[in-house]
Amino acid sequence: MEHVANLLFEVRILKDIVRSGYAFLGSGRETIAEHSFMTAFICFTMARLNPGVDSEKLMAMALVHDIAEARTGDLNYVERHYCETDEAKAVSHLTRHLPFGHEIKALVDEFNLGESEESRLANDADQISFILELKKLMDTGVKGPEKWLPIILGRLMTQTGQNMGEAILKTGWDAWWMNDYSE
Repeated sequence: MEHVANLLFEVRILKDIVRSGYAFLGSGRETIAEHSFMTAFICFTMARLNPGVDSEKLMAMALVHDIAEARTGDLNYVERHYCETDEAKAVSHLTRHLPFGHEIKALVDEFNLGESEESRLANDADQISFILELKKLMDTGVKGPEKWLPIILGRLMTQTGQNMGEAILKTGWDAWWMNDYSE
């Protein structure tokens, strides 16, 4: 159980590591753990909209897709031009003493390959999580998200992801708050 405890402490650090891309927007903040939770919840939703997919695999993939960042940090696209990370090595070291470590590694590998339906949906959920943040920032008056939204929307690979992206853009970030409002 010591190795499990170490894993849990290591994954817990994702609550403290801030995603670096928000510096380009000049606004917004999100930790890797917050992003992973949102991605997993989006996958939960996607699994209900796509009954033929392996929902457990889809949600597990979302939970672990950025697990290597506990060791590598979150490099944005500019930083990646100058710094290299070895995600496979980070995942291998993170999971090597766990009896289920091969499962985590397989999920990360499948996510990165993007060949299965679950991995395409999980990748779309990863992007949709960012679309939600950009839409909220845009709706609250931040300048910049309108430049990024077309790029992120262009990354969506599945019909489900594309439909979600379109619906998010048509919906005010706080529209749910006023549903059924009365005094």
